[in-house]
Amino acid sequence: MTDKSNLGNPLLARHAEALNLFTERVHAIRPDQWDDPTPCTEWTVRDLVNHLAAEQMWVPPLVRDGSTAAEQGDAFEGDLLGDDPVATWDEAATAARAAFAAPGALERSVDLSFGETPATDYCTQMTADATVHAWDLSRAIGADERLPKPLVDFSVREVAPYAAELEKSGMFAAAVEAPPGADAQTKLLALLGREA
Repeated sequence: MTDKSNLGNPLLARHAEALNLFTERVHAIRPDQWDDPTPCTEWTVRDLVNHLAAEQMWVPPLVRDGSTAAEQGDAFEGDLLGDDPVATWDEAATAARAAFAAPGALERSVDLSFGETPATDYCTQMTADATVHAWDLSRAIGADERLPKPLVDFSVREVAPYAAELEKSGMFAAAVEAPPGADAQTKLLALLGREA
């Protein structure tokens, strides 16, 4: 059951918007596109959706159940999409949304691979991640690449302070130079090593 007091929470609103955007793109994938390449080097469309689904699957045990990353171990490794990747994504996204929206969820801390983190920070990171990967998926399948301005602005605020550190993680390409006069979306993508 969703806590009605959270419905006006701007963080939960952005998180829901990001998940809705990615969900729309997942539902637009044609059967012949799952093996197509994406802007994420070495990831196919299926790999990208699997990555995001796994990220959502982490949320209930960490946020709702108070489990730790170490306790979960490799529970969310490998291909988790099964025979119906769209349904798997929908189920994972619904569960993550419910976990973050539960009463008191955003007041907790979660144990991530890099240590104790406020649930609000975790939700913020997940929102930015889903936003940028929605662009990746859009480009891969030929869908509309425009991201909603509130999500772009939110993600820039989240990513900009530590963008230089992301390449060191091995999960992001080096930032690229945004062209002069670039809009906010292009700047966001450039911070994360993507050329619009």
